[in-house]
Amino acid sequence: MLDLKIAGGTVVDGTGQPRFQADIGVKDGRIIAIGAVSEEACETIDATGRIVSPGFVDIHTHYDAQVFWDPTLSPSCFHGVTTILGGFCGFSIAPITPEASDYLMRMLARVEGMPLETLQIGVPWTWRSFGEFLASFEGRVGLNAGFFAGHSAIRRVVMGERAVGEKATPEEIVAMKALLGQSLAEGALGFSSTISASHNDGDGNPVPSRWADYSEIIALGSVVKDHEGTGLELLPEIDFAPEVVELLAELSLAGNRPVNWNALGITDRPDARSLAAHQLAVSDYARARGAEVLALTVPVTPDMFCNLKTGVLFDSNPGVWREIFRWPIEQRIEALRDPAFRDRMRADLARVPAESFAKYKARIDKFTVISVTADKNKQYEGRFAGDIAREEGRDPLDVMLDIAIDDELTTVFTPYLGGNDAETFKLRAEVWHDDRTIIGASDAGAHLDMVDTFSFSTDVLSMGVRKFGIMTLEEAVYQLTDRPARYMGLIDRGQLKQGYFADIIIFDEATVGRGPTYFREDVPGNQARAYADATGIDHVFVNGVEIVRKGEHTGKLPGKVLRSGKDTRTVPLDALRENRRFELMPA
Repeated sequence: MLDLKIAGGTVVDGTGQPRFQADIGVKDGRIIAIGAVSEEACETIDATGRIVSPGFVDIHTHYDAQVFWDPTLSPSCFHGVTTILGGFCGFSIAPITPEASDYLMRMLARVEGMPLETLQIGVPWTWRSFGEFLASFEGRVGLNAGFFAGHSAIRRVVMGERAVGEKATPEEIVAMKALLGQSLAEGALGFSSTISASHNDGDGNPVPSRWADYSEIIALGSVVKDHEGTGLELLPEIDFAPEVVELLAELSLAGNRPVNWNALGITDRPDARSLAAHQLAVSDYARARGAEVLALTVPVTPDMFCNLKTGVLFDSNPGVWREIFRWPIEQRIEALRDPAFRDRMRADLARVPAESFAKYKARIDKFTVISVTADKNKQYEGRFAGDIAREEGRDPLDVMLDIAIDDELTTVFTPYLGGNDAETFKLRAEVWHDDRTIIGASDAGAHLDMVDTFSFSTDVLSMGVRKFGIMTLEEAVYQLTDRPARYMGLIDRGQLKQGYFADIIIFDEATVGRGPTYFREDVPGNQARAYADATGIDHVFVNGVEIVRKGEHTGKLPGKVLRSGKDTRTVPLDALRENRRFELMPA
């Protein structure tokens, strides 16, 4: 007898091939029959009028910490995700030492928007090795979950306080390679790092990996070639100076693995097409060298919430903007009141080139006031700082700072990014179909009060497929399932296929999507997070066990901890090349 039969559904199997009507039989966590299934089952679900597809694969999350305080890994589980990968940008939480764990907590609180109180209360920090970290949630996780070993964690363990501010000695590089090799042998799925100027630690200093010579990054990347089923990830500066393009190619060659970088975003800026072409050309250079570099691309323009208390986003503007967020709140407020200091801030913003990708962070006039606590400023909620300034005869920066100071810097702002219109989605269509990209970059588990990209899967289906029609449902499901599963080398996942694990979702293609973003106060330490409920997803199964039914979690945690070489296989450098190209054509 089958454990489960899904009867009468329309199967979109993840391969990109046309849909078909079929039943699906499941036993012992795997799909054992697809077609006309007559065998009886302990449970039968009528999927008539619904799409049955593989569960979605999210290949860029930061669920490393949340797995302890929310093992369901919400809201991803409700949005049809059944497998997640984490530990990216160099920000894993293993391996650690007692001294390193304190530093990593403060670093994650700053750079990944995980509240320090949450990390202190909700995460045990009892492991030391990567293998112990994985074992600590074995059997207690709702989704299939695997993690990369991060450069900053490894550097801090080996170098201690010298990891910030100093170069590694040859002996320390040998020690880091050995620690990374041990982590990979114990199940880490790869090596990740960052060189992005936006990544600063709890003291406002560049994170450990940003102090490394490129030769150190390449040396560590070379370790993965000796471990089956491992990969590489690097977050660069995405204007791609020649030396960064070279670094990505050299990293791929050293590790004999594809490298993915995060993230290629498409907005409505006038040069969006040429910028995307410039960024995708990085892959062309790598391929000419015999390497492989792929871009993670964000499906939609997210809401991005920020404030002058944490300083995330603002602190990547130049000059005093990079200094002030290292100061205590009281000292910071005092400086922000000073007209002379404000003039310095304005002068530094003016230094950001008009054509820079980062210009949106410097356009203070285009920041919207999202929420305030001071009653006198409630009138400004939902308005651009520039509009308020014009109406009141003031400067936009003065408007922003005055409102923020009234709230002791907790005022929530969001920059204008644009890009959720029909014309921008036409450009996204070309990028999504390009074989130098992978749809992903959800960042789920990070920036809890800042971004809502966790709904990337339902955004693709509702916006890309249904609203703008830039991709068929079959293509979209392929992009969310088989393609990322193959890139990460996941064994027997990503398709509805006989013998594969029964990671399955059942949804209504006419209503699948997401609700509005709101804030939930369900994070340890009385903290809140941005959240959006899924719509149109009826059932989610992980390894044959139902975890979501009609929008409610069943409480079951059937996820598997994914380990390199056991649950993954090595991906050839050309595995995802499909001769699909984005062209630099007139818009």
